[in-house]
Amino acid sequence: MKKILFICVENAGRSQMAEAFFRKHMPKGFEAISAGTKPSTQVNPIVLQAMKEIGIDLENQIPKHISQQIIDESEKAINMGCMDKESCPALFMKDVLDWEIPDPKGKSIEEVREIRDQIEIKVMNLIKSFEGNI
Repeated sequence: MKKILFICVENAGRSQMAEAFFRKHMPKGFEAISAGTKPSTQVNPIVLQAMKEIGIDLENQIPKHISQQIIDESEKAINMGCMDKESCPALFMKDVLDWEIPDPKGKSIEEVREIRDQIEIKVMNLIKSFEGNI
């Protein structure tokens, strides 16, 4: 199994959405995981709502702390973007793809929907990029 790691600081929004979209659309032989450098205690409630609107339930997801083991086991790491430069996962890893997606924290449901849709497009493009390598 090739693990694809989606990372951000709190693992409460963007990386959770990316993991969910990857799980929904992933090709055989792949697995998705998400984690953060300073995980929140819960997934952002607005993110839960935005994902539920399109039939993806993240209610049971719990933000996870990134570990060296998770990094080592991952085929590819995608950083969702960093607002907190000191805790940015990209600082601690090499060969990270950075999507520079805005943080949904504190945003309206309309803004979170836009972020959600942007993440889905990026995930679909990532999956397409693997098609020649499967």
